[in-house]
Amino acid sequence: MSHQPPARLGIITKPNEPRADEMAARVAEWAAQHEINLFVNDRVSNLPPGTFSATAREIADNCDLLVVLGGDGTMIATARLVRGSGTPVLGVNMGTLGYLTEFTAEDALPVLEDVVRGNYEIDSRMMLDWCILRDGDQIGQSTALNDIVVNKSALARIIDIDCWIGKQYVTTYRADGLIVATSTGSTAYNLSAGGPIIYPSTEAISICPICPHTLTNRPLVLPNTAEVRLEVHTRDQEVMLTADGQTGMPLMPGDMILINKSAKTFNTIHAQDRDYFEILRNKLKWSGR
Repeated sequence: MSHQPPARLGIITKPNEPRADEMAARVAEWAAQHEINLFVNDRVSNLPPGTFSATAREIADNCDLLVVLGGDGTMIATARLVRGSGTPVLGVNMGTLGYLTEFTAEDALPVLEDVVRGNYEIDSRMMLDWCILRDGDQIGQSTALNDIVVNKSALARIIDIDCWIGKQYVTTYRADGLIVATSTGSTAYNLSAGGPIIYPSTEAISICPICPHTLTNRPLVLPNTAEVRLEVHTRDQEVMLTADGQTGMPLMPGDMILINKSAKTFNTIHAQDRDYFEILRNKLKWSGR
């Protein structure tokens, strides 16, 4: 599918990653040759003349296509920056696993050549809105790309979490915690906890208990229309809500957590010939003998 080429290209890099800085310099030289306005976040130095330096916040607000040089953590941080604006993001993997940062450093410039010709595909990744109610008052809310996790501190015992889907009571989980994940987040903490892998374009919500006390409490996969309601009942323990592993809030007994599909999406650029199962085979070392 053909898209409009970007008028303003922005680069956001992984902090303290020399390879990302080197790649940013290469992209800057390429952009100068193509007379493309390029903005690079201000943690990168020694850029060619004509390249604009700006904060990541300014880049996300003013560029119509972003290039992330880092790992999945940098992509998730960028998802918070773009705030569901629809700005497409191209991820170049400078990390380890790299499910969201789909392209290698060697791919970056050829892919950008396709991008300026408007020849690229976009994945619209589902996100989740969450809010916390305490005594009927909202005390926190945001949007997550991967997951919302309710779990105990390092020294806490098993915690009790009531779960409803809409008005239907599901169960009270007695576990180390609970993960509510999108298909994007299904290959993150959810996967480590034994949850299902969900194909990226499948708009579904997964609920996965962490080390449940009852072994028959297995992960659930729900339609994207489901409203998940969780209530924490454990007293005298430190319990946290964490979104995407990057932001969090402490919870009190009786707090209600509401989780729904968001109207916002995170739009990523992907290879036209991408084979998701090849990605799984490579990242998870499947088919090994």
